This record gives sequence, structure tokens and C-alpha cells, in this order.
Amino acid sequence: MEIFERLEDRSAVVCVVGVGYVGLPLAEAFSKHLRVIGYDMNGSKIEELNNKNNNSNLIFTSDPAKINKADFVLIAVPTPITESKEPDLFCVRSSMDTVGRNLKKGAIVVLESTVYPGVTEEIAMSVLDKSSGMKCGVDFKVGYSPERINPGDEVHGISNITKIVSGMDEETTEVLVKLYNLITTVFKAKDIRTAEAAKVIENIQRDLNIALINELALIFERMNIDIMDVIEAAATKWNFNVYYPGAGVGGHCLPVDPYYLVKKAEDLGYHSKVITAGRAVNDYMPMHVFKLLVDALNECERAVKGSKVVVLGFSYKENVG
Repeated sequence: MEIFERLEDRSAVVCVVGVGYVGLPLAEAFSKHLRVIGYDMNGSKIEELNNKNNNSNLIFTSDPAKINKADFVLIAVPTPITESKEPDLFCVRSSMDTVGRNLKKGAIVVLESTVYPGVTEEIAMSVLDKSSGMKCGVDFKVGYSPERINPGDEVHGISNITKIVSGMDEETTEVLVKLYNLITTVFKAKDIRTAEAAKVIENIQRDLNIALINELALIFERMNIDIMDVIEAAATKWNFNVYYPGAGVGGHCLPVDPYYLVKKAEDLGYHSKVITAGRAVNDYMPMHVFKLLVDALNECERAVKGSKVVVLGFSYKENVG
């Protein structure tokens, strides 16, 4: 396989589509080993990155024609939800269309965005086939390797977070294992759907754990028991996993990703109970915090209207802008 040989002699070119908080670190990591193109449709972002860039192995561009130079195209675009809390795959479809129109024959396209199982094979492949005029599996290959970036985490970065890798066939998987092994350790998933499912449950599990401790806080509050004292005592047992309550769940992933699996489950005739219950608890917490604030103002005989409130910590977690 020619692309495997190009990896061997380090002549392969990687294009990262979407150079945000996921794509940019990925591009920088691969640029230590291969030539990398960072593509983004946001021209002002590209200009800013180029002004700061002194890496000769890495270029940034808003010209989609540059994608044609790449042997590997890694797509790291947002996967938000709609106002009705359904998956919004516009960015995935749009980026696949752009990539397809500029795809080099023999290239491998890898989706990194968090999606429900089936998106890569049912949607991405179809869009690529149509926009490229080529045939997936014959003229180009597809894989999935979910991003696991933890914003603000100075301990766990790309180089020490295991990368789940999967390809549309065994040959593609082996090439992707070799590619991602350049930057970190790799776990070879059974297939693409397994890899997609693995990523989405990582975030669902965390969301549910947070929902549990938030609900316990609500219950103990009514008993006049401090949840922080309860956690301190419970944590003395070796297998107790510590989570702390808060004003809900924020960020790009945790409040969003559960709805991807919920929607897919509903399409298959299963209505989630636990996942949606967890989302309901976490979605309620901001309102509960507001209620606590109102109660505190009432105790001070202060009206809510006209009161000044200081929020200490405005981001969804520490060290994140």
C-alpha cells in the first residue's frame, strides 16, 4: 500500500480540518513527524495562526484546494445539538463535502468528532462518495478515531492519552495505527461503530456521575446535611469515586453528547431512561443555584432586581477560557 510506504519514509502529508481546541493540538503533534496542513474556513483564525507560526512543517490555510495534497485528512469539527436537543451534523456533512471535492485518490479520511454509532459509515462515506465522484473503499478509505482532548488539563495531553483507532477494513486500520503511533499509544477498536460508541459513552458516564452527585446534593440539602462533608467521609473507602456537585454541566461535550446516543436509540425504538434523567438533573442545577441566590438575598431583605452578583469562575472548568 503506497500510503504505508509514505508513512515509513515520512513523506506523507496530514491535513487537519478544523483547527480549534481539538484540531490545533493534533496538527502540532503530527508536525513533529510529518508535514501538516491545518485547514479552517475561518479566514481570520488562519491569519492569526500563521502570524504566530514558526513551524516549517506546519502551514495553515483557508484554501480547500490544499486538502488535495494530503494523504491523511483528519476531521475535527464541532458536533453540537439543535434547540430541540437533537444531533446537529451540519459541520460534519459540510466538512465531508469540502473534503470530498478536494480529495486526493488513495487518501484516508478520518473523522475525529464525537458522534453516535453509524455516522461515519452511514453519513460521512455517503457524502464523500457523492462530492468526490469516487468510490469509498476503492479510490479512498475512511476511518474513525475519536478526539479525547481534555481542555485545561496540563497533565493529560495528546502524547499520553491513548488514541482509539478504527478503519473501514483491516488494512486501513493498520495504516491508521501506524499513523497515530507517531504521536501516542493506540488502542485498535474492533470496528468503526465500536470506536464511535466508546467515545460517546465516555462522556455519558461522566455526565451521569455528575448528575448523581448533584441529585444527592439536592436530597441532602433538604435534610440539612452538607454534601461536602458526606463526600469527605465516603471517600475514605478505597473504591469510592469522588465527584463534586456544581451548577450543572458545561463545555462543548458533556451537555451535548448524551443526546446523540439518545436520538439514535429512539430511532431504533428504545427510549432512554437513565441518560435522559441524568441530563434533566444537570440541566436543572443552574436554576437551583439561582433559587439559592434568591433565598440568600431574601434573608438579607434584598430584592433580586437591582442586586449586584459577582460570579467567581465564569468558564465551565478551571484553566479554560
